[in-house]
Amino acid sequence: MVNTRSELKIGLLSPSGSAEWRASNGLVEYRNAVAFMEARSAAIAAGREPELVWLVEHPPLYTAGTSAHAGELLDARFPVFETGRGGQMTYHGPGQRVVYVMLDLKQRGPDVRRFVATLEEWIIRTLAAFNVGGERREDRVGVWVRRPEKGEGFEDKIAAIGIRVTQWVTLHGMALNVAPDLSHFSGIVPCGVSEQRYGVTSLADLGIAVSMADVDRILRREFEPLFGPADQTVGSTENASPDRPSASSSSAPSR
Repeated sequence: MVNTRSELKIGLLSPSGSAEWRASNGLVEYRNAVAFMEARSAAIAAGREPELVWLVEHPPLYTAGTSAHAGELLDARFPVFETGRGGQMTYHGPGQRVVYVMLDLKQRGPDVRRFVATLEEWIIRTLAAFNVGGERREDRVGVWVRRPEKGEGFEDKIAAIGIRVTQWVTLHGMALNVAPDLSHFSGIVPCGVSEQRYGVTSLADLGIAVSMADVDRILRREFEPLFGPADQTVGSTENASPDRPSASSSSAPSR
């Protein structure tokens, strides 16, 4: 019997030390971020670098995951990048907190479904701190918020998850909509979900006025009970990668 995500055990604590926690200032170019992640994940797998949780914002862009279809790109108003993460089309841009999670599942537990469920739980707990009820859905990807004021059965996605796993080290991660320009999502079919009653929202759209620093503080607080300690490092101000770049695979859906 295959358990649903809501029935999976939550949490993947590390038996050996802390992950590095870093937030970059400014907008990080997507190609540079991917190149850094691939190098860092290889270094983690080889035991040369510690695990890393990297918080960034990107310039406006669309990414196509391994399950994306050409028809999901409706208006290529921003650059489009093919990427090795699982899932379909998604948008990244200013006002969205993208969290790249590079953890060693050999050490934490080689269970990709449990890892994805724990990422979802991390988002749900973070949203709860702002009095927002985020929920997972077995039949749809993403973390969702009910919108009864829009109509019966209406729900909006507030966060996406899309990962890749190489040598049991995770790459990519999740994107939480804090205050992005939601009209930018109209250029794609987000994560392949096209039904009218399913849209996209953000904390700002829900009337929650918080800074990115506020969100980062709660993300870190809620990370540690689920994944263990995280050591804060000084954020990079460069439009590239963290200050210490290191010298590839299965993928999971964008959620």
